[in-house]
Amino acid sequence: MAVLVALLIADASAQITTADAFFSSVSEFYGSIKDYSAQISVAQGSQKKAAMVGTVWFKKPDLLRIDFTTPSEQTIVFNGEILTIYLPSPDNVILTQSVGKASGSSGASLATPQGLSLMKRYYSVAYESGPDPVPLEQGSSEYVVALLLTRRSTSEMFRTIRLLVSPDTKLIRRIDARTISGDQIVIDFTGYSLNQGILDNRFVYDPPASANMYSDFLFAE
Repeated sequence: MAVLVALLIADASAQITTADAFFSSVSEFYGSIKDYSAQISVAQGSQKKAAMVGTVWFKKPDLLRIDFTTPSEQTIVFNGEILTIYLPSPDNVILTQSVGKASGSSGASLATPQGLSLMKRYYSVAYESGPDPVPLEQGSSEYVVALLLTRRSTSEMFRTIRLLVSPDTKLIRRIDARTISGDQIVIDFTGYSLNQGILDNRFVYDPPASANMYSDFLFAE
């Protein structure tokens, strides 16, 4: 009888997908996506209303663009080598930075194959409360699998990352990240469209001629 019970327990345990295995399945799915677009909203701290709203485009291997409607005309573009950020009124400036291919161009870059690979490398992965789907937030009828990623070293920008994933589509629904200083950044993704055949020229940005340009702004004194 004891042997039978042990075998049943072992069989039940084998059927439970570990957090690492689930994360890997999400990463593999994103690796199979040729391109996607989605609506994106970004909120900070306890804000109920998103401070930034727009559309994100991604194309394999590492092209990323976000066009914001709030703030109007603000743009982030990463062409695989150069990060470009346009900050409209009142600043009206273009910020550019040469970055490595493995570097993230924004928080949204976490929702890409490269971003997921970096998370796996630099963060430990666990279920927040278990493998079963939970409400996206209190009172929500939308369910997600909640993963909690904890940094492996103190050099990482985010202390923790809550990765909320649709159990049906394996698409990231929300990234809830806490910085080293304790600030909270929440990025929501909705309305995905996959494998549309997005052209490369989507990621070519022609900045306004009137804007002031600053290069290598991340390392400027």
